[in-house]
Amino acid sequence: MQDYEKLGLFYLGRRYDLAAGKATQEPVLYDSRDLVTHAVCVGMTGSGKTGLCLSLIEEAAIDGVPVIAIDPKGDIGNLLLTFPRLSAGDFRPWIDEDEARRANVPPDEYAAQQARTWAGGLAEWDQDGARIERLRRSAEFAIYTPGSRAGLPVSVLSSFAAPAAGTEDGEDLAERAGIAATSLLTLAGVDAAPRSREHTLVASLLTTSWRDGRDVDLGALIQQVQTPPFSKIGIVDLESFFPERERFALSMKLNGLIAAPGFEQWMDGAPLEPASLLYTADGRPRVAICSIAHLGDAERMFFVSLLLNQIVGWMRAQTGTSSLRAVVYMDEIAGYFPPVANPPSKPPLLTLLKQGRAFGLGVLLATQNPVDLDYKGLANTGTWFLGRLQTDRDKQRVLDGLEGAAGNSLDRGETDRLLSALGKRVFLLHNVHEPAPLVFQTRWTMSYLRGPLSRDQIRALTSDQSRTSGAGAPARATSCMPRQSPTVPYRSTGRPRRASTCRCRRCAKRPNRAQRMLPRRPRPCRRATTRSGKRRSAAGSCHPRPSSSGVTAHRSSRRVAVKASGTSACACRTRSGPLATRRSRTCAGATPPGRPLSPSGCGARKPPSHASPNKRRSRRCRPLCRSARR
Repeated sequence: MQDYEKLGLFYLGRRYDLAAGKATQEPVLYDSRDLVTHAVCVGMTGSGKTGLCLSLIEEAAIDGVPVIAIDPKGDIGNLLLTFPRLSAGDFRPWIDEDEARRANVPPDEYAAQQARTWAGGLAEWDQDGARIERLRRSAEFAIYTPGSRAGLPVSVLSSFAAPAAGTEDGEDLAERAGIAATSLLTLAGVDAAPRSREHTLVASLLTTSWRDGRDVDLGALIQQVQTPPFSKIGIVDLESFFPERERFALSMKLNGLIAAPGFEQWMDGAPLEPASLLYTADGRPRVAICSIAHLGDAERMFFVSLLLNQIVGWMRAQTGTSSLRAVVYMDEIAGYFPPVANPPSKPPLLTLLKQGRAFGLGVLLATQNPVDLDYKGLANTGTWFLGRLQTDRDKQRVLDGLEGAAGNSLDRGETDRLLSALGKRVFLLHNVHEPAPLVFQTRWTMSYLRGPLSRDQIRALTSDQSRTSGAGAPARATSCMPRQSPTVPYRSTGRPRRASTCRCRRCAKRPNRAQRMLPRRPRPCRRATTRSGKRRSAAGSCHPRPSSSGVTAHRSSRRVAVKASGTSACACRTRSGPLATRRSRTCAGATPPGRPLSPSGCGARKPPSHASPNKRRSRRCRPLCRSARR
């Protein structure tokens, strides 16, 4: 067995002799525990930065370490292009036919050339199809596409789920609510800076719900914006701080997100939970690639902020460890971790960089724009992969950041000389856990690097997973989802009635809540009788209709009139509709179908001695009437 096949060692490449201009036979083995102090990979386009990061992910997958990869460019999905047989037929569907056309080569012949190139490259670096097969068996690879059904869809309904009890204190909860509020308002097109009225209101709503252990979805949040569950914000009255009319305008902007065509795709698919992204249902590690190349800038920031917030919550629920538990990789970090601005994605990234080591969570960040990067936030980063840079300004900016991370141990002049001599696929590795920096050439990736994948190609790669795995199953809703149910009884009368019930988890635990969702019954008719018990016959008044029961009863105010006649319940129409088969909340003498009438006409066990028309019911009668309603 090769040395790099040992558990905990990542085979990244071989040492490179800059003077000779070629790689040596000494392998470069990276200790996986060093990644818990995080890593940064910087290099211009074409420097081999993507190949190095994918090689590191391949090594982590072989060791059974799960990975969440955020892919703004669309080329991390190449990890699914692994072909153990290395045959031309496997490469043929994935080649770039434009490249074949420019090379004036038929596609089939170009695919055969690519297969030979990959087989030769792997053999040069002591790899073969057996190691590719081992990679495929070690972990599951999946591509998630939020806001699209090209890959495995992701639901953001659970993105506002309350954190686990005891995992976050008040300060952490407020920080998480503020980030979620900023990302949501940014997506809705609301220019709301932190501490603005809109931001404060939404953050307060999230904090209040999470503190009570209640999940919040977008629909419930929009309703709470109109009718908040509190009357004051700070010490200021709610109406003075944010009038109702302006809150309604804000709710309409948020409602525009849900009403927008295509937004329902954000609500379908796997829940946005790191635990389900990192591991399959049977416990296998997963490399979850979140492709956001098809999204706009605001949608990207919204999703990345929510995902990083969820990862922070998951991390704090874990126990401490010194070994590598999981990896979070993000390519093209520029714009999400700027040096001056504070976008919603920056605070959770800083939290992961500061606290991830204690929980065994390693963060790998890559960029080709080293100027737009907060190097003060990367001061505690232990590993730096530095590739070829385009301008001297980029090189000096990287040296400044590396000097801040390495301290007095960095020889700036020697590092500058090494960076200037780097070529393609040649990197300078600066690891604080090693005595000195080294130059190495990256190994050949086992995955076929064909470039960014289109939606159709992603759909072809994930079609089998969508049918066989539960990753694309609809997420469990956190809010009430009414549905048509079979006949259910009213709470008071037991009368069968088809109504809407709730199937959410909260209502399952609290049946009374589901019952409160039943439609309210209309108020009883007050026009059927007068206070004296006589039936009205004027135009537009109530006209009772014949009935086989021989008893009719109507209530006016709090009086009950019972008549032994050939009429039954009221047949008039009010705003609530016909009342022929409905009962009032108080006993009015009518009974549900099928229940025998008592002499009192109210279904009581025995008639009260004072039961007669035009008489007010006494306290003695009321308990009997309540039992009749049950």
